Formats: sequence, structure tokens, C-alpha cells
Amino acid sequence: MRGSDDDFDEFALVAWPRLRWAAYLLTGDHHLAEDLAQTALVRTYSSWGRVRRGDAMAYTRKVLVNLNIDRMRRRRFREVGLPEAGDNHLDAHLAVTDGSFEDRAELVRMLSALTVKERRVVLLRHYFDLSEASVAAELGIAAGTVKSTLARALRKLRAVADDEAPDRASTDRASTDRASTDRASTDQRAIAISRATSQPGGDR
Repeated sequence: MRGSDDDFDEFALVAWPRLRWAAYLLTGDHHLAEDLAQTALVRTYSSWGRVRRGDAMAYTRKVLVNLNIDRMRRRRFREVGLPEAGDNHLDAHLAVTDGSFEDRAELVRMLSALTVKERRVVLLRHYFDLSEASVAAELGIAAGTVKSTLARALRKLRAVADDEAPDRASTDRASTDRASTDRASTDQRAIAISRATSQPGGDR
């Protein structure tokens, strides 16, 4: 039994960062992401004797996605009549768990443009790197539905990226202009100081 627990502890230590980041991409909420990831690991542990003989990460990933599906169903039930919010660069961006706060915030903003279903498909396909057939099997939908959902999601993400590009360019130009002005001011002060110290009595 101790050996089994040790195996699970090792698995949980390795799986935790990726599960937490996946949950954050699904929810857009750090605290909720930790709760979902922890619950997924608890349920995995309860079935560890069986799970450890197969693909433990696949099992835990499926538990995590299903937990979020249940959460969204409960939320929709409580919010009957209210518009459904989107369930808060792909391969590289989704894989970044230690990037800057701005990078992570930008990614979550982009994903917030997607529906719950689109976000799940994108996450499984591009973050967990599953094939379209595997995504279909995991979500219990047709492979054609995965393909069309993914295509629609990618179009939305490209549109969001295109809309944000001019703003980022303006911000970058403004930052560059400010930096150039700062450098010019510094150069001018340095020149003035050097002139002053080169004049008679400037060493005093």
C-alpha cells in the first residue's frame, strides 16, 4: 500500500502544474482552477489501484474536463434566462505555464471569446496534444464535430488576435518613442555635465 501511495505522490507532483494550468484555461479563475485540479487528483487517488495500470494522466484529464462540464451545467441551471458567458498562437501559448502575467492574461482574454465547447476542444487538441479522434472519444462527440468546432474556434481566435494587433503596435510605438525621448534627455544631460566640468573651475 505504501508503494502505491508513493507512486501516486510522484504522479501528482508531476501532473499538478499541468492540471492546474489546464483548469485555469478552462475557467479563467486561479482559485477555481486549483479546486478543480485538486478534486481531479482526489478522484484519481480513489481509483488509483485501477488507474495506475493504465494512462493515469488521461484518466485525470478526463475527470478534470468532466468536473468543469458539471460546474458549467450547474451554473447554467442557476442562471436561467441570463446570457451564457464564454467559459473562461495556440500550441506554444497554451503550453506556457511560467510566462509573464501579461502573456497569461492575454491568453485567457483570447480564450474567453470561445464557447464552453470550443474551449474544451481547443484545450484537448492543442494543450494536451490529442488527435481529433481522441478528442472526440474523450468528449463523446463525433470526429466531424471536433473538426468543425476546432475550425470555428480558431477563426475566432485569429479574429481576436487581429483586432488586438493594432493596439499592441500602438503601445509598442509609444513605448519606443518614450524610450527614445528618455535616452535623448539622458544624452543631453550628460553632454551638459561634460561641458560644465570641462570649463575652468569645473572640477571644484
